[in-house]
Amino acid sequence: MMEGLLTYSPRLISVGFQGSLGSLSSSGSLFDNISTYDPTDIVTWTGNVSRCAAEPHKKNLFLQSLCEEDQQKSALYANDPDKEKTSPQKQIQDKDLVECLESGVQFWTDFSKVQYHPRSLYELHGSWTDVQKLDNYGIGKDVLSEGLQIEEMNERLRFFVEECDHVQGIQFIVDDSGGFSSVAAEYLENIADEYTNTPVLLYAARDPGAYAFPVSQKESITRVLHDAVSFSRLSSFCKLMVPVGLPSLRSKLSSVLNVDDQKLFHSSAVYAASIHSISIPLRMELPGPTATSAYVSGAVDVGEIVHILAGQERQNMVTILDTAMPAPSLTDEHNQGSIHRNLHPLTPEVEEDDDDLHAVESLIIHGALHSGDHRASISQVKDAINASYLGGSQKPKLAYLSIALCPLPIPLPFPSIFGSCVGRHGELLGNQSEGAHSRGSLEIDSIPMAARLRSSKAVMPLIERRLGNLRKHGTARGAPGAELLRSWGFGKDEVEDMGEFLSRLLMSLNLQMTLEQSQSKSASEILAHLVILDSSGSEHCLQSWHSNQIYDLYCYVILINSFMVISLSFLLELGLWNHELKSIICLCTDAFKG
Repeated sequence: MMEGLLTYSPRLISVGFQGSLGSLSSSGSLFDNISTYDPTDIVTWTGNVSRCAAEPHKKNLFLQSLCEEDQQKSALYANDPDKEKTSPQKQIQDKDLVECLESGVQFWTDFSKVQYHPRSLYELHGSWTDVQKLDNYGIGKDVLSEGLQIEEMNERLRFFVEECDHVQGIQFIVDDSGGFSSVAAEYLENIADEYTNTPVLLYAARDPGAYAFPVSQKESITRVLHDAVSFSRLSSFCKLMVPVGLPSLRSKLSSVLNVDDQKLFHSSAVYAASIHSISIPLRMELPGPTATSAYVSGAVDVGEIVHILAGQERQNMVTILDTAMPAPSLTDEHNQGSIHRNLHPLTPEVEEDDDDLHAVESLIIHGALHSGDHRASISQVKDAINASYLGGSQKPKLAYLSIALCPLPIPLPFPSIFGSCVGRHGELLGNQSEGAHSRGSLEIDSIPMAARLRSSKAVMPLIERRLGNLRKHGTARGAPGAELLRSWGFGKDEVEDMGEFLSRLLMSLNLQMTLEQSQSKSASEILAHLVILDSSGSEHCLQSWHSNQIYDLYCYVILINSFMVISLSFLLELGLWNHELKSIICLCTDAFKG
């Protein structure tokens, strides 16, 4: 309760730079009487003390209006809870607020309407508000190594976990383009140790500015090694990883959105809306296991999402996030195409033409329109999506569909990023007119959304690039980045382990494809491969093979269980139990047992 009003706060822990909260206090705004620590109150020091304090950031016009609104609500609640007040100047005031946000957002708290718990907001001691200075994995480790900050962060998480009756999972969002990836990796490692059976869904996000062209070769090597180390470390501590963040949203979504890539206020709205949509099935509540609802369908929890996407035939835990914002109507009145055709990837470095026959996806559609601005029912959405699957040339092997009737609301702080072709209820009106101003919360109330998590080999280029850069700049003989990795605290064995982990991720995507190819070969061809290995196999011979041939060989071994032990023991006798073969053999053995 705050001033007599029921107030909700999210179960959230936000870790950021010192000074990154703008005008918001790290203790939140629910309790103004929380005393803050005064470093001058040191009883063991009798000398002079000088205090240097920066001027607090002033609240912008939007935050000032929220304060006035809260004061009016409190006064109204005290006098007559049933009475409502309206301001004749509200429309003019809203225009001023929109202009204030579009031109003056500096911190994420400048447009936040949420009330935060005093344990939610944490600022890292020894960090900088200038994000460019905390730009690589090693610097983040140095900041976290000072003091007991990780223990305090763990304690805050423990507080919120103990408030829950049942923890279905943890959603974790990190800007992995700089030093916060190492902070997140250590935090995730502690979570994995303490909450062993709690699945973690990780979004590794970055803004368009993270793709700025490096100014020197040293900066280029530092960046690619950071990306490889960050990706390997973060993905090893979660059950499902979703890379998010394109170099440009303007080019990808320009048909319906007018996103300014230079404004984080714009790009973060697209990513936040998509993540919100993906998480809707996790928040659905049904009366019972066999009950049906006219408002939602396809409720799942974090563990079930992980099983759907990463627990099937393909053990792939790196997934692609696609979005349609707004989603077209089911009847396609303006030739916009089906919802599937309008899904665009927000995950970088993925193949555009995905023809993966073994793809697995989880699709959420909420607030869908049937025609015009008329909302579609649950059954209408199901019929349309099933027809889209049946008529599509590229069908996933497994698809899970979740539906909700509620659209995505467009509240006042939402940026003006919609084109003139988007109507008040998110309906698509046709082609976007040239020179028309962008539309926002004053013109649009809500929009239909579609978002999808997709497990597909289309993500292979992203993993391959990180593995290739790690080997080229980190582990190869005379690699220019080997000393840099040592300065980040990684020994040779640790770097090789990272490479093995990335190899296994690639192998999980390549395995099914290789098995399909092997099924077309006769038994004599497969035996011929094994005979070649047994009769003429030598260290020189095997090392001269291309790695893909080795992958093929061991995928063939999976199909012939009688040769499994013979082939593995033969490699042991030859002394060829190196790191790469070990990871391949272990993976194939696990697949064989499954």
